[in-house]
Amino acid sequence: SYLQTSLSIWGWGSLGLVLFLVTFGPFAIFYFAFYILCFVGGGFVVTLLFGKSNSEKYLEQCEHSFLPCTSVGIPKCIEEMKREARPIKIDRRLTGANIIDEPLQQVIQFSLRDYVQYWYYTLSDDESFLLEIRQALQYALVQFSARSKETDWQPYFTTRLVDDFGTHLRVFRKAQQRIAEKGDQMKDQAEELVDTFFEVEVEMEKEVCRDLVCTSPKDEEGFLRDLCEVLLYILLPPGDFQNKIMRYFVREILSRGILLPLINQLSDPDYINQYVIWMIRDSNCNYEAFMNIIKLSDNIGELEAVKDKASEELQYLRSLDTAGDDINTIKNQINSLLYVIKVCDSRIQRLQSGKEIDTVKLAANFGKLCTVPLDHILVDNVALQFFMDYMQQTGGQAHLFFWMTVEGYRVTAQQQLEVLQSRQKDGKHQTNQTKGLLRAAAFGVYEQYLSEKASPRVNIDDNLVGKLAETLNHEDPTPEIFDDIQRKVYELMLRDERFYPSFKQNVLYVRMLAELDMLKDPSFRGSDDGEGESFNGSPTGSINLSLDDLSNVPSDETVQLHAYISDTGVCNDHGKTYALYAITVHRRNANSEEMWKTYRRYSDFHDFHMRITEQFENLANILKLPGKKTFNNMDRDFLEKRKKDLNAYLQLLLNPEVMKASPALAHYVYDFLENKAYSKGKGDFARKMDTFVNPLRNSMRNVSNAVKSIPDSLAEGMTKMSDNMGKMSERLGQDIKQSFFKVPPLMQKTYSDPDHCRVAAPIDDNVDDNIPLRVMLLLMDEVFDLKERNQWLRRNIKNLLQQLIRATYGDTINRKIVDHVDWMTSPEQVADAVKRFRDAFWPNGILAETVPRRDKAIRMRTRVAGKTKLLEVMPDELKHIIGAETTRKGILRVFEMFQHSQLNKRMVYVFLERFLETLFPQNKFPELFNKLHSRSKQMQRYKQRLHSQAPSLQK
Repeated sequence: SYLQTSLSIWGWGSLGLVLFLVTFGPFAIFYFAFYILCFVGGGFVVTLLFGKSNSEKYLEQCEHSFLPCTSVGIPKCIEEMKREARPIKIDRRLTGANIIDEPLQQVIQFSLRDYVQYWYYTLSDDESFLLEIRQALQYALVQFSARSKETDWQPYFTTRLVDDFGTHLRVFRKAQQRIAEKGDQMKDQAEELVDTFFEVEVEMEKEVCRDLVCTSPKDEEGFLRDLCEVLLYILLPPGDFQNKIMRYFVREILSRGILLPLINQLSDPDYINQYVIWMIRDSNCNYEAFMNIIKLSDNIGELEAVKDKASEELQYLRSLDTAGDDINTIKNQINSLLYVIKVCDSRIQRLQSGKEIDTVKLAANFGKLCTVPLDHILVDNVALQFFMDYMQQTGGQAHLFFWMTVEGYRVTAQQQLEVLQSRQKDGKHQTNQTKGLLRAAAFGVYEQYLSEKASPRVNIDDNLVGKLAETLNHEDPTPEIFDDIQRKVYELMLRDERFYPSFKQNVLYVRMLAELDMLKDPSFRGSDDGEGESFNGSPTGSINLSLDDLSNVPSDETVQLHAYISDTGVCNDHGKTYALYAITVHRRNANSEEMWKTYRRYSDFHDFHMRITEQFENLANILKLPGKKTFNNMDRDFLEKRKKDLNAYLQLLLNPEVMKASPALAHYVYDFLENKAYSKGKGDFARKMDTFVNPLRNSMRNVSNAVKSIPDSLAEGMTKMSDNMGKMSERLGQDIKQSFFKVPPLMQKTYSDPDHCRVAAPIDDNVDDNIPLRVMLLLMDEVFDLKERNQWLRRNIKNLLQQLIRATYGDTINRKIVDHVDWMTSPEQVADAVKRFRDAFWPNGILAETVPRRDKAIRMRTRVAGKTKLLEVMPDELKHIIGAETTRKGILRVFEMFQHSQLNKRMVYVFLERFLETLFPQNKFPELFNKLHSRSKQMQRYKQRLHSQAPSLQK
């Protein structure tokens, strides 16, 4: 049955298929398949559309049934965006001073334009964000201005700034000393100096070290970012500060756009050198100072740069086609350049060979040096300090201090007796009181140096001491009461082999000659025993000794010198007009003859005349210098007359009889007529003071003599006037002389300065109240290292500074300084500083391009020019007070300190930190800076050393 059923199905199926094909054709099957597919697809589409509509209805029902209402914020935000942006009104007032606000607004505008707008406009045209940043900056500036107005800047400028600079210089000086103790062990001296500097800094500061900020650019940027963020926290309102995007933009503009470029420029050594040269641009370069800088340079780069420039100039001069008078000038210039090249080559060879020799040690072993008489040592401030150090080493300080004390007693006694006599003339009687004071002073000298209780005691003839004691007990003391014993003490110091004779063989004597600038040639000549010695040296010669100069000291004394003024002319230098006299000089000796021309002004003649008449009193009656003329002194007839008078002066000066009568005069004459810039023995201020005081002193004596012939009633009034004016003219000289003879206690030299401490502590008694004295004394201590030297010298310098300040400014100096600080912080000066900043960063309103680093040779020559300028501008009076060698070393030390960018950055950051501490005293900036610098490697090593030393210290 199953088989029959299946056959029937296939049969009927086949029949139906045949009938379908016969009826519809062979292609009907394809049409049928297509119809079925369309039917299925249509059903699917209908089902999908129906399901979607039902799903949406269902979701809408669920939303209204179970979820809260949708927010309206998005539609409103879209509506706000479609509206036009409303302009933000910004108040352009910042500081309350229009002259400051205007350049500040320009700085803000330029900063946003060059640091934000150039990229922001590529993202959006909406300016509201830029306006918000500008508003935040202005708000911060308003707060900053308000804080500045409430701050007292006088302590910052007069105390903290000076203390920080002095501390920086002290750290540098101690770092140099530490490197010198290491010798030649370091490979890179500059790198070693920087490392040692920060090592000393952490030992001095104890809690902070800025090595990472100054040596690592990455850490420096991080420090500035953190600092700017703290400032924004203080200055911005909380809402603006919480806006991170705007805060980061402002922070980057301040730190990387303004502060970092400014700090890099201020710490660039080449920029500082150019600024130094610009500051003293009115000073002409001195050939002698320049050559001494070359001879003393220890930088091969400097020497090679100068040598290359000299060679370039030499080639140019040799290429010129000249004739007549010009050829002599060209020859002189060529000879000078050849000499410069020779000195540079010699110095480079010595540095490369490593055979650098201490000039003081070389001079000590050179043979017979120039001899300085003991009487000149005792009255010269610089020489006396070295002799005092030597006497303390040998135990003879009591003799020297006794001699100085007697000198001071004599001056004081004479002054007191003169006052007593004047009071007696006025009818005032204080005789017993004055004599009592003099007797007490004389007994004090006796007890301290001559009595049996004195320790140490001056060993002198007992008969003289007994005679002095008898005189003190029975007679009134006189200014000359100690003269006999003082004379014996002087002879003892002069003859005793322990004292002056041995001092001339000691290294301190050679250093004294270096400080007196007398190592160039033997200026003092005399017998070995000290008899017949005469002062024959100029304290204003070359700055220091070179090895070449020392090995070529002239020994021929049979020299004939002739000179006359051959021509005169009028020069105009920087607006100053003066007459110049050309002096033709002939010098003959046994082997050669030389001729040259030198040029001198009348002021040079006047200074030279004052110097030799002070040194050789007999010349004052022989030589008469032509007088000055205030008006019409450039008239041709007057110049010709003065030329004749100066010629007569020269001929009388060079007269063989005059030179023979004063053998020591020859050195002064040679120095004056030498073909070089004349170095004045006194500065303008000293010459003017002498010109004023000496005639006044003489006139007062004449008045006193004339009073004797006038009736008593008139004489009394004139006597008072004469005494008052005489005291006024004599006071300065008497005070200075007394200051030189204030005797220190009988003890060895002490160092009041600890090895590691800041200079912010009070520097002396009664000094902090006097602002200029404090500043000047602090700077001199650190620049010239006075605290490490004899305290007697430092005490004298302090007294001289006090007298100078009192004579110059009187008692109102502090008030003037406070007024000057107020002027420095006035709106006009602040506006000027902002304008300079704007013009430096945006000249003509355009962002300044990064200045390419100048060529190394140019930078080296700038260094040489800067050192030459600094040495040249130092007054000779300073050399006479503290010594030429000390002055030179101090100035060059300061200059060398500024030749390291890392150290300059340290000083700039210290000034910035103190500025912020002064501006925000309540915000604990010191603690903040300690935290910002806490990652210092030097600080970590220092703490490790302290930790390792703690157990030993406890034991």
